[in-house]
Amino acid sequence: MTIDPTRFINPAQVGGIESYEFANGEARGTRALWVNTGGGLRFRVLPDRGFDIDQAFVNQYSLTFLGFKSPLPPTRAHDRGIDWLKGFGVGLLTTCGPTNVGGPVTDEFGEAGLHGMHSNTAGVIESIVQPDPRAGRNEMIITGVVRYGAFYGPCFQLRRTITCALRENWIDVQDELFNAGNTEQPHQWLLHVNLGYPLCDAGAEICFDASKVEPLEDPLSQKWFGQKNGAYKRIPAPLKAHAGSTSYVSYVYPKAQDREGNTVVGVANKRLGLGLAVLYNTKEFPRLANWQHWGEHEYVCGIEPANGGVEGRDNDKERGWLDTLPPGGRKAYHYRIEAITEKEGITELLALNKK
Repeated sequence: MTIDPTRFINPAQVGGIESYEFANGEARGTRALWVNTGGGLRFRVLPDRGFDIDQAFVNQYSLTFLGFKSPLPPTRAHDRGIDWLKGFGVGLLTTCGPTNVGGPVTDEFGEAGLHGMHSNTAGVIESIVQPDPRAGRNEMIITGVVRYGAFYGPCFQLRRTITCALRENWIDVQDELFNAGNTEQPHQWLLHVNLGYPLCDAGAEICFDASKVEPLEDPLSQKWFGQKNGAYKRIPAPLKAHAGSTSYVSYVYPKAQDREGNTVVGVANKRLGLGLAVLYNTKEFPRLANWQHWGEHEYVCGIEPANGGVEGRDNDKERGWLDTLPPGGRKAYHYRIEAITEKEGITELLALNKK
C-alpha cells in the first residue's frame, strides 16, 4: 500500500515511535519506546533493558512470550549465580553477553552470572529518527549505547541500531561491540529470540535446514532431538512433563543459503497463516541454540543465534568456541526479525524442513 502524504498532516497517523515511562508496579520509571510500523507490526523497545524488545504483535497476534512479571527494571543484584532468571521478562529479544552466555562461571577472567550483564544494564538513547513521508523517508531508527564495566575492567560498549519502516513487518538490528579496556576479554553474544502463543501452538513448526543437530547431554534433550523425520520440529500442546525447569535444548547448525553465509530460521503456523523468521549470518553466529519449553502457562520456544554455546564460557573455552576481543577490538552483528503473514512466506519457511 502506497503512503500518500497529502492525506494527513501528522505522520503519527501512519506510524512512528512513542516514548514513555511506566507509572506503576516494579517497572515504575523504566523507559519504553513503542514502535508502530503501520503495516501490522508493533513492538516495544526497553532502553533500560539494553534496548531489548519485549512485546511484539502483528495484526491481532502476539509473536512472543511474556514472563509473569514482565517488564522489570534493571538491577545489578541479578548479576550472580542464576539470579538473572528473576529479571528475565522473556519477550521477543533478550540479548545475552557480552562476556558470558549460559551458566554462572568463575575463571581467570573473574566471576560472571547466568547469561551475563546485558539485559540488566540501562542504555543511553543517542537518537530517535521518526518517519517523514512528506520528505520521502519511511524509515524509523533507534540508536542506543550500552556500557558495561568496572575499574580494572572488563569495559565493553555496545552501540545498537534498530531500524524498521512504515508499512513493513521487519526489524533490522545492528550490534557493534567495542572493548574499551586495556586487556583482552572473553566475548560471548547470543540472541534469545523467544516465540510464544498463538504463533507457537500445537501443529506449528520450527523451521530450519541444518547440516547438524547436537542436543545437550541430558537424556530428555537427547531423546527429544533424536526423533526421526524431524519430529522435534513439530510443536506439541503443553506438556505436564515440562512443569518447572524441564526443557529440551539443542545446538543446531543451519546451512548457509548463499556465499556470504546468510541463513534463515523461524517458526510457521500454517493454520493461522502466521510465521516469524530470523535472518542472520552464520559467520557472525556459527551455531543456533534451540530451547523448547512447553510447560503449561510457560509455553515458549527460543530461537537463539550465538557466537558460542549456552553452557558458560568455561565450557566454550574447553571446546575452542570462546571468542575474545583485544583492547580496542570491535565486532559487529547484523540480523533481521521478520513477521510473515503472506502465504508465500509461510510456504518458504515450511520448505526449509523438506530439504
